[in-house]
Amino acid sequence: MLTTRRVLETFKQLNISHVVGLPDNSTAALFHELADDPDIYLITVTREGEAFATAAGLWIGGQNPLVLIQNTGLLESGDALRGTLTRMRIPVVVLVSYRGYKSLPTPAPEMLAPDDLSRREVDSVATLLEPTLHAWNLPYELVSDNSELEKIQAAYERAQSEMRPTAVVIAETIR
Repeated sequence: MLTTRRVLETFKQLNISHVVGLPDNSTAALFHELADDPDIYLITVTREGEAFATAAGLWIGGQNPLVLIQNTGLLESGDALRGTLTRMRIPVVVLVSYRGYKSLPTPAPEMLAPDDLSRREVDSVATLLEPTLHAWNLPYELVSDNSELEKIQAAYERAQSEMRPTAVVIAETIR
């Protein structure tokens, strides 16, 4: 289980100054806690692509932001990610909630078949997320429990050392 308290502790250990994003069902509790947190400034956006530009501006201004969005929004905003964080080599961690993760077949297919995106029992955005991250060359970690929160730190350290965005895919609802 992922808890808001432990996720916030992880953000604070990394000296995250701002969380920029758009809430969804999986991250609503975390957004609620962030709204009341005195140490981290929450900026909500109307479209996920705005989160990347906002985070880039914050980083250029000397802040330490993190982006928090759903996988549907990541896919929708790919060009904004490419044109800001990736092209400008801005080391920001993007936390991505993994809508549809539990509907994925086990093991997940390495290659998508034409019918994979139209199957009723599978959320197509879940099917596309990891192949898209690979195609975009965006390194990522998968987290589904508090015991794996050190992966956020690993993604943060990689972003800083390589001067590039990284992602952490959140496979469970944060409670």
